[in-house]
Amino acid sequence: MKAIILAAGEGTRMRPLTRNRPKVMLPIGNHPLLEHVIEQARDAGIREFVLVVGYHGDTIVEYFGGGSALGVKIDYIIQEERLGTAHAIGTARSLIDARFLVLNGDVMISSAQVRTLLERDEVAVMAAMEVDDPSRFGVLEVDGGYVLRLHEKPEKPPTDLANAGIYVFEPEVFGAIDSTPVSARDEYEITRTIQDMIDSGIHMGYQVLDGTWLDIGRPWDLLDANMEYLKTISKAILGEVEDDVHIHGPVIVGEGARVRSGAYIEGPVIIGPDCDIGPNCYIRPYTSLGRGVRIGNAVEVKA
Repeated sequence: MKAIILAAGEGTRMRPLTRNRPKVMLPIGNHPLLEHVIEQARDAGIREFVLVVGYHGDTIVEYFGGGSALGVKIDYIIQEERLGTAHAIGTARSLIDARFLVLNGDVMISSAQVRTLLERDEVAVMAAMEVDDPSRFGVLEVDGGYVLRLHEKPEKPPTDLANAGIYVFEPEVFGAIDSTPVSARDEYEITRTIQDMIDSGIHMGYQVLDGTWLDIGRPWDLLDANMEYLKTISKAILGEVEDDVHIHGPVIVGEGARVRSGAYIEGPVIIGPDCDIGPNCYIRPYTSLGRGVRIGNAVEVKA
């Protein structure tokens, strides 16, 4: 099975962080958000990807190339105009000839969640998450194991099931995309395509996902995503650690990095390659330091 990952957007709510790169290339634990999405899908069994790129798409192509570094195959489609999610999926039709997965490049998911979704066998399936405030999301109205209707940020949500933005489709969806009318936002939206499919008699399945689901929409969401990722790391000391350094918990010290005497580090922490840390500094949990960062004497850093 192939996966289409939507990665064409700028992420205007992330400005100025996205001034020179797309949102999906913002770092989580020193790796682009999109890399985490690809890795989780790969670990769920997906080996072929189609990345739909647009805004600063060259940075994505240059970083991932053909995907060999991640053990996958990556093709690219350029969405010249950002005309909505249905339009983005439709641009990839020439590379799809069988059942496929759709992911958003700015949503942190786990391989277990993807595997659970792939086990479903309906013609079309969408993922949902139980949320405390469904009025902030697109909400599923369901009955008998199927989706009846999608409601966009309703004042009185019919359920607590938010649309998680992950889908499994058969190639027949492209015909429905062709018939999707433009929305009030002048976009072709996959949620409207799905509703039209439901109204035409297609049974739309849904899968409620367990675990953490993070939609990275605003700068402070990066902090939550970084924290969740750092919870998964293991200790790895690849650089130089001097005597009298105190390391507690999972800490990664990258190649070429130097941690000087007297530093006190509470994991989980990532210290990137070529960093120079200390002496006598304090790095608190959930800190992620990029390549070449210098932390001076008697400095305290906390996320």
